[in-house]
Amino acid sequence: MLQDVLTYAGIAVFACSGALVGIRKDFDLFGILSMGAATGVGGGVICDLLLDITPPSSVQNWPNLTIALISGLLTFFFHPAFKKLFPAIMVLDAIGMGVFAVSGALLALEHDASAMAAVLIGITMAVGGGVLRDVLAREVPMLLRPTDLYAVPAMCGAIAVVIVDGLGWPQWTGLVSGAAAATLLRIASLQFKWHLPMAPQRRS
Repeated sequence: MLQDVLTYAGIAVFACSGALVGIRKDFDLFGILSMGAATGVGGGVICDLLLDITPPSSVQNWPNLTIALISGLLTFFFHPAFKKLFPAIMVLDAIGMGVFAVSGALLALEHDASAMAAVLIGITMAVGGGVLRDVLAREVPMLLRPTDLYAVPAMCGAIAVVIVDGLGWPQWTGLVSGAAAATLLRIASLQFKWHLPMAPQRRS
């Protein structure tokens, strides 16, 4: 139940971020809703396809897509308020990323994926929607920007799930510890401007 609630919250926040990008790019209503839906459920769809779950549960089950579309529609009408709430949205985005990372890893383990595959699928579910959003908007994906950490926190959350599963502990401990670790690391990276090393200055 807790996982479902957090997942729905993550879909809503991701959908809002996608819709805001659509508004910034001067898309029409259909384009804005499409951006919101792609961002909200895109990671889940990619995860399902990797696990050979067809049709993808992210679009097969009505709550996921409905929440994404409603969030996009609310953003369309009230986007000035959403822009003012950007810091709070970034925190919720971090929570959603953490939840998606552990959800993807757990789902992969339930489908008999290896530990490495579970980690990679967890990362994919966490960042997939954001990558689709940025590609559709013709921007460099946030995943590849050096401004802060994004994939690394998702990887840490997914690894925590795999470790807990390997130890035979209850699944909820992996869910809680992994999501908390990923979320806190993401928030800390935003607060303290942490990022991975970049290549040395190129000579012209």
